[in-house]
Amino acid sequence: MVQVLSWHGPDPPHPHLSPLRPSSCSALPLCSRRSTSGDTVELVEESLDVNLLNNAVRLRIQGCPFLPGGIHLCEVQSHLVVLLLTAQTVHRLLLPHPARLYRSELITESQVQSVFTDISKIHIRDPSNYYVIPSVPGLAPNSVASAAWLSSEGEALFALPSASGGIFVLKLPPPDAPGSVSFVELKQSSVVQRFLTGWMPTAIRGDGGPSDVPVSLSVHCLDHDAFLFALCQDHKLRMWSYKDQMCLMVADLLEFMPVSRDLRLAAGTGHRLRLAFSQSLGLYLGVYMHAPKRGQFCVFQLVSTESNRYSLDHISSLFSSQETLVDFALTSAEIWALWHNEENQTVVKYINFEQNVAGQWNQVFVQPLPEEEVTVRQDQDPREIYLEYLFMPGRFTNAAIQKALQIFSQGTERHMDLTWDELRKEVTLAVENEFQGSVTEYECSPEEFWQLQVEFWSKFYACCLQYQEALSRPLALHLNPYTSMVCLLKKGSMSFLVPCSLVDHLYLLSNEHLLTEDDAAIFEDLEMSRDVVCLVQCLRLIGESISMEMAFIMEMACSRLQPPEKAAEQILEDLIANDTENVMEDIHSKLQEIRNPIHAIGLLIREMDYETDADMERAPHLAPQMSLSQLFGSSTAAHVVCGGVAKICSVRFLLCRDLLILQQLLLRLGDPMVLGGGQLFQSQQDLLHRTSPLLLSYFLIRWASQCLASDVPVDTLESNLQHLSVLELADTTALTPHKLVSGPQTIVELFFQEVARKHIISRLFLQPNTSLAETSLNWPHLITSIVTDFLPLLWPSNPSFLFPECLMGSCQYTQLQEYIRLLQPWCHVNMGSCCFMMGRCYLVMGEGHKVSFLCQFLVFQGCFCLWKS
Repeated sequence: MVQVLSWHGPDPPHPHLSPLRPSSCSALPLCSRRSTSGDTVELVEESLDVNLLNNAVRLRIQGCPFLPGGIHLCEVQSHLVVLLLTAQTVHRLLLPHPARLYRSELITESQVQSVFTDISKIHIRDPSNYYVIPSVPGLAPNSVASAAWLSSEGEALFALPSASGGIFVLKLPPPDAPGSVSFVELKQSSVVQRFLTGWMPTAIRGDGGPSDVPVSLSVHCLDHDAFLFALCQDHKLRMWSYKDQMCLMVADLLEFMPVSRDLRLAAGTGHRLRLAFSQSLGLYLGVYMHAPKRGQFCVFQLVSTESNRYSLDHISSLFSSQETLVDFALTSAEIWALWHNEENQTVVKYINFEQNVAGQWNQVFVQPLPEEEVTVRQDQDPREIYLEYLFMPGRFTNAAIQKALQIFSQGTERHMDLTWDELRKEVTLAVENEFQGSVTEYECSPEEFWQLQVEFWSKFYACCLQYQEALSRPLALHLNPYTSMVCLLKKGSMSFLVPCSLVDHLYLLSNEHLLTEDDAAIFEDLEMSRDVVCLVQCLRLIGESISMEMAFIMEMACSRLQPPEKAAEQILEDLIANDTENVMEDIHSKLQEIRNPIHAIGLLIREMDYETDADMERAPHLAPQMSLSQLFGSSTAAHVVCGGVAKICSVRFLLCRDLLILQQLLLRLGDPMVLGGGQLFQSQQDLLHRTSPLLLSYFLIRWASQCLASDVPVDTLESNLQHLSVLELADTTALTPHKLVSGPQTIVELFFQEVARKHIISRLFLQPNTSLAETSLNWPHLITSIVTDFLPLLWPSNPSFLFPECLMGSCQYTQLQEYIRLLQPWCHVNMGSCCFMMGRCYLVMGEGHKVSFLCQFLVFQGCFCLWKS
């Protein structure tokens, strides 16, 4: 499962993890995820450009538990090298490089083999790539630190802490060269003691004690050497040269944090160390100093002086009150951190350690868990409501539902590798069997029957929720240094972080952070920035006061084609009637602070409107020999892009709802002081009527983002495309007759893969003077540009009609009818085309008698092509 999270701020940094990197001749943004459990490791390769076959592998080295962080991915010209460290062994796995497996000019299919396809042929205990760690007396037991790297000569090196405070380094010879395994211990018999202020007179120390044992190791590779950095239990940072086998620097990090006697005497077992390298700025070191109920990040820059001497230049110290640090990453400008707070919830934040003087961390809006309870009204079928909620795209993973099904069925059957439709049928069968077994012994009233259904479905839902929570817990951060991509690694899934627009950022931001938001960072006009912040605060007050029943009023109004303005007025009346906490008074007080509310509302509306004046240009053909023809062509990429669109539409639907309610409140107040010095009543009415179609547009795209596409047989698709080609409809040649993927695919994802992606990529890269020419694979720039270009193609009031054309060409007739039903009452663009397509749907689905109602309008519009069919 792919999830989409969002952050707002500058471009993401360059990470410390080593991903699978594409070659310069390929446009395949690759990444990997890995997780360990005891003596088992899972490796998964992901691509945003092509669907990978056999891309997951599980390795088990029996009796040899993996060390924390004991998996390292390295890249050479011809291979990808996986270095594994367990408590007893080290391993080197050689995999083919993706650039050699699938060069872009050879890709003609949507699926290619993964680098893990032939991993079963690799002998895990091949003597040339495997070694048992010798039972050296000084080797630290129960090690929690390790490091591994490749030398410039192709040797594989593995570093482990020694009990005396040094580092054991085991070296495997190059795989294609004869040689024997060797190991050395970097001892502290000749340590050069150096603090940040310079050299200490007593430079030479004796052997270290147990307090010197490293708790975190990192390595920085040079041309013919490697610097090893060890953060030790005695709160000191030591730097070693592997080539010279000398400790070049020792720094006491307690000098940079408030120190108590208890902290100095306690062992620093919770400290963490990360490195970040920049060609222009050099090497940065990020240290997390753990202390009870508080933590501190320190950032240093490594400084080289004369005679091979080194020191640390202190850049920044940042404090954090988070409970438990799970992982963090460092770049030359920022720190990204993953925590579990006191409520055991995931918290992800980042900070620019050079520019953020106030020490304010930026918030990442993570994917919330599904609601704990599902509301079922008496007039609704519990089975349908729960099935709809369970199988809503992006809500539950396939694995979570399968595990819940296994438990609910009491382990009698294994439900693995089921498609989404098959899993839905199995869930229905399992719950219905349990339910029928409990009601056959006695008769019950319809009310009791309904209540029993709710109880059994609620029981299964609670089981799914339990597994979803376990599987969605982030395990680590992953930052790709070549594309600036930021991800959260989970058990069996990955969440992609995408930049958050200013409007969504302000609406999602908590009040404490919104109050500290820099007005200058919003708009150049400071007064207008303050107006917008106050306006958003009013919207948040409204949104937080709306109950589930009130929210349902607006949802039903949009679904039943009723005016949203009337629903907003009803919600406002309910808010006023149930205002026990004086929220209306707070909103009225906040409105007094807005200098020009009409202007601020208009600016907010303009930021959310994707209506264009002219039809978007048709995309030129992308030649298959170009790497761009595969860019973002995989199902994973479709999930990410369309998931980002769905998240934007979900947030902005709520924002527009609250904005409509606030506008109704302004009309009701009618106070010249509130309205900014006599604003015209007509201006308010105009804004109200602009907000309503905006809300309906986001409602429609949100619905499409949750609507599953039907799996259509290939022969039916081919017949349909041939029929449409006779009608000479535009862009039918862009559609390809292939079966849908086995997993859930929404109609928005179908549209992106079949039609929209080609238009977007051509506009971004093949047009002259494009803004992405120099940052073609930069993740924040690219994903933002793709989503920004994708939304106008979905926007219902734009002249472009590609989305409904794609639905018709892909035989999605049921979905197309519902789309047009939700669209027609309020959108007056492409009315003739909508009527033609509705008539086409009627004919295909055997409802020809309904076509007569469209005849008069079609003739008026000149849509005679209908009768060609």
